[in-house]
Amino acid sequence: MSDPAKTAAPNGESGEDIAALAKGGRTNVFGFLLRLLARLPFLFIAGQLYGAEAVGIYAYALLGVELTALVCSIGEKRGLAQRLSEGKTTSTSLIADSMLVALIFAGLAAALFFIFPAPLFPNGMSSDLDRWIVFAIPGYALTEIALAAQAYKYDIATTVRARAVVEPWTISILAGAFWFVPAIGDAGLAMAYLASIYAGLATALVPFFKSYGLPRGWTPRPERIAHMVVRAMPLAVTDAIEWGTRRVDLLILGWFAGPVAVGIYYMAQQVASLPQKLKTSFEPILGPVITARLKEKDYAAIAKQVCQVGFWIVAAQAGIALALGIPGEALMGLFGDDGEFVPGTAALAFLLAAEVVAATAVVSEAALVYVARVRNLWVSVGTIAFQAVLTIAAMMAIDTIDFADTQRADYYRASAAAGSLMLALGFASLVKASMLSRILGHSINNWRWALVWASAAAVLVGQLIILLPEWAELALGVPAILAVYGWIIWTRGFGAEDRVLFRKKKLDEPLEQAG
Repeated sequence: MSDPAKTAAPNGESGEDIAALAKGGRTNVFGFLLRLLARLPFLFIAGQLYGAEAVGIYAYALLGVELTALVCSIGEKRGLAQRLSEGKTTSTSLIADSMLVALIFAGLAAALFFIFPAPLFPNGMSSDLDRWIVFAIPGYALTEIALAAQAYKYDIATTVRARAVVEPWTISILAGAFWFVPAIGDAGLAMAYLASIYAGLATALVPFFKSYGLPRGWTPRPERIAHMVVRAMPLAVTDAIEWGTRRVDLLILGWFAGPVAVGIYYMAQQVASLPQKLKTSFEPILGPVITARLKEKDYAAIAKQVCQVGFWIVAAQAGIALALGIPGEALMGLFGDDGEFVPGTAALAFLLAAEVVAATAVVSEAALVYVARVRNLWVSVGTIAFQAVLTIAAMMAIDTIDFADTQRADYYRASAAAGSLMLALGFASLVKASMLSRILGHSINNWRWALVWASAAAVLVGQLIILLPEWAELALGVPAILAVYGWIIWTRGFGAEDRVLFRKKKLDEPLEQAG
C-alpha cells in the first residue's frame, strides 16, 4: 500500500474536489482561530464573574435549548445540500419550506419550555429571566438552515462570520456587560446567549437573501412539506444523536453531581470543543462535494476525499489537544478564583483525546448520511447508548467508594464522564469507517505514522514546559508544543495533496512531492 503522504498531486475532477475542500478548510480554520480568541474571554468572564454554580445552571439549560433547536432544523444542516442538488423545484421554494417547518416546530417548543421550564432548570434558575433563553431555539434553527444554504454555494465565509466572529464575540461582550446591569445581573449568561444567537442569524440572513432572494411565487403545500419532513427525520435524528454524544455526559453528570461539578465540567468541555470546531470546519463543504460525486457514482473519489479530510482533521486536532492538554492545569486555573476550575483538568484531558478519536467517525458519517442513512442512524443510536451505559456504570462505581468529601467524589464523576465519552467515540469511529469502507469498496484510513513521531516530540517538549511558572506554560509552552508538532507533521506527514490546504494556487499546477 502506498504511503498517503507521498500521493501524487490530484488532477481533473478529483483535484477540483480537493481544492474546494482545501479552500473551505482554510476559511474555517481561520474561523477556528477567531472563535478561540472570542471563546476564551467568555469562559474567563463566566468563571470569574458568575462562578461555577451559575455556569452549571446555564450549561444544563443549554442542553435542552440546543438539542431542541437542532431537531427543529429537521436535519437540513446536511440534508439541504442533497435536496438542492436534486433540483426538483426552485431553490428558494425548497429553503422556504425548510424554514417554515423549522419556525413552526421551534416556536412551539420555545413556548412549551417557557411555560414549563423545569426540564431545563432541574437545580433551579439563577434568575427568573433565565427562562427567556428558550427563545433562542427558533433563531438557532433558522441559522442552521441559512448557513447550510450558503454552504451549498461554497460560501463558507458566512459560516465563519456568524459562528466564529459574531456569535462568540457577542456572548463574550454582553456576558461581561450584563453583569453590571442590576435588572439582569445573575441572568447575564442566558441573556448574552440569546442575543448572540440572533446576532448570528442576522449575519447569516444578509448574504442568504443576496444569494437566493425572496421566495417569489412560493406557496406552502402540505403534501410536499410532509414528504420533506418524513424524508428528513432519519437525518434529523442522526444529527440529534451525534450532538447528544457530546452532551449526554453532561446530562448524566447532572443527575449524579451538583451544579458546581456540572459547571466545572462544562468549562473543560468548552475548552475541548475548540478543536472540535475543526471537524465542523469541513462539514459544510464536504457535503456538497460528496453529493456531486454520488451522482456520478465515483466511490473512489469519495473515499479519497474522506481520507484526505480525515487526516487533516486528526493532525490538527492532535496538535491542539497536546498544546491545551499538557498545560491543562494552568489553563483551567485561568477561569476562576482560587483554582475553582482546576479539578476539571483530568476531564479536560479525556475530552481532548475524545475529539481526536472521533474525527474518523465524523468524516465517515459525512458520506454515510447519503449512502446508508438508516444504518448510520442505528450505529449512532448504539454509540450513544453505549456511552450512556458506560457513564452510568462509572457513576455507580464511584458511588461505592467512600470519599471523605462529596465534592471530591463529584470531581471523579466528571473525569469518569469524560473517559466514557472517549471510549464511545472511539467505538463509533471504528464501526463507521468499516461500514463506509465496505459500501464504497475502498479503504477508509486516516492513520499516518507521522502522527506518532509528532506527538512524541510534543510530549517531550511538554515535560519541560510544565516545569515553568503557569504564565510561562501558557504564553511560551503552548506555542512551543504546536511549533514542534507542526514542524514534524509538515515535514514527515504532509504530501503534495495535503499541502494544498495551505496554498491558494490551482491544483493543476505541479506540486512537489513530499519527501
